[in-house]
Amino acid sequence: MLFVLSGLNLIGLVLAVAGLGSLSKASKSASEYGTSDSMTALNVGKGVMIFAIVLIVALTVLAITCATQFGKGGTGVRVATIVFGVINTLVSFFAFPVGLVHTVLGIMIIVMISKDDGEMWFKRPRY
Repeated sequence: MLFVLSGLNLIGLVLAVAGLGSLSKASKSASEYGTSDSMTALNVGKGVMIFAIVLIVALTVLAITCATQFGKGGTGVRVATIVFGVINTLVSFFAFPVGLVHTVLGIMIIVMISKDDGEMWFKRPRY
């Protein structure tokens, strides 16, 4: 599930970068006779898009890191995966209609890692 979320994040990253590009193009082609409010709105929009891009990259790196450490990781990987699931679920509420898949997968990650079976996996003996 973590790799699926990473793939979805990469698709969202491409869309966010495209949105930032279109906002930058719109702000450069804005008329000199436009109001300062329109320029302020475009600048705020660019800032929000940059924040979204940084957040997407951070969550993607965390998801891939947790997923690759599952085979040999201990309780630290389990805790990091639970934290990732919680953060992913909370962030997905801001884009709820589109982020519904992230919400469901985040809740599934939290539930499956928190169960006793998940705990036994991370406490298994390693030879």
